[in-house]
Amino acid sequence: MLIYWFGLLMFMSGAISFALNRKHLLIMLLSLEFMVISLYLNIFLYLSLMNYEFFFSMIFLTMSVCEGALGLSILIMMVRVHGNDYIMNFSYLW
Repeated sequence: MLIYWFGLLMFMSGAISFALNRKHLLIMLLSLEFMVISLYLNIFLYLSLMNYEFFFSMIFLTMSVCEGALGLSILIMMVRVHGNDYIMNFSYLW
């Protein structure tokens, strides 16, 4: 039961760090990946508790890897175009 609270604490700390660190895009991507890992932990624990198959967790892991690769490719493109990853410098976000 304590591990479920730990998973919830991991997710909430990732969400708080995402909300508070809005200056750099890389820090935002890292906190999103931390939230995805905590969700994977919760899904894995739930599926093992209910004695289900782990096929859904593999699909979730595949989609999260694709999301991470897409985020890093957007980050690289923005750094090449603008020279940094500061969110506040992008005029097209305002």
